[in-house]
Amino acid sequence: MITVDLRSDTVTKPTPGMLEAMWSAKVGDDVFGEDETVNALEQKAAAMFGMEDAIYCPSGTMTNQIAIKCFTQPLDELIADQTAHVYRYEGGGIAFNSGVSTRLLNGYRGILTAEMIEPEINAENIHYPHTSLVVLENTVNKGGGSCYTLDHIKPIADLCQQHGLKLHLDGARIFNALAHTGNSAVEYGSYFDGISVCLSKGLGAPVGSVLLADKATIKYARRIRKVLGGGMRQAGFLAAAGIYALDHHVERLKIDHAHARILGEELTQCAWVTSVVPVETNIVLFDTTEPADAVLVKLAAKGIKAGSTDTHRIRFVTHLDVHADQVEYVVDVLKSL
Repeated sequence: MITVDLRSDTVTKPTPGMLEAMWSAKVGDDVFGEDETVNALEQKAAAMFGMEDAIYCPSGTMTNQIAIKCFTQPLDELIADQTAHVYRYEGGGIAFNSGVSTRLLNGYRGILTAEMIEPEINAENIHYPHTSLVVLENTVNKGGGSCYTLDHIKPIADLCQQHGLKLHLDGARIFNALAHTGNSAVEYGSYFDGISVCLSKGLGAPVGSVLLADKATIKYARRIRKVLGGGMRQAGFLAAAGIYALDHHVERLKIDHAHARILGEELTQCAWVTSVVPVETNIVLFDTTEPADAVLVKLAAKGIKAGSTDTHRIRFVTHLDVHADQVEYVVDVLKSL
């Protein structure tokens, strides 16, 4: 039986070319700054976004949490959408690691605007936490892969500058957003104080994310990474996969988007589906008449792995290990349910 894993783009396996790059990597002790491949990855990622420096970490959760720690002080407050990964899926790390509170807003599919943010910036008053940071997510996971464009981001960046706030981007799927919008990575670097770039989702690396910022922030970030247990040694074997992904897997993200659109279009024709969130990138969210868990059992019986995000909502995520023939197979199964 064919198996198609649509649970997440984190399930990808290294390609043969990526494995070869990993095998031949030059390595050293990264905590001493001596791993050539880690250094090369950090320099490459920073240059792609026009930012001064970068730090390689085991996960996007770590890069996000380090950024929040760098950009806030205890008793501060950050602003984010209520669906934000930093709030929902990072184990309460905002409070635990940084001692700050979170002001949650309700954006459309997770997309915030400057007009939404401005009234939520606290006045200087001892009764209120000090607003110091805005966190955006691109693409928005809970928004079904919805994208910020630079036209969305610029007014928010201007607002943050006006009020002296830092602006961080959880760019777990930032290259999916860039593939969809056609925006420039370098322009992103001009608007954000910090950018987290995940290498282990659509880009297909097995491990790792990179935090981009200015040199002073990254210097402090290295101290925070060490405290969080993220100081790695011969990490170049993993960093080599990240370099390979940036060199070879960015353009092909459009294939994943095309596959997601095919699935989304088919789902709109299924009588057992009540609605489909518009597909922009590689995430497909859809609602079902039956409970999602019951539908997942039927899909699993046909070799299709997926996940639920609510009692009647299912998520498909396409990636480099989902090929055209597998998409055709999924379409046939959807028609048969």
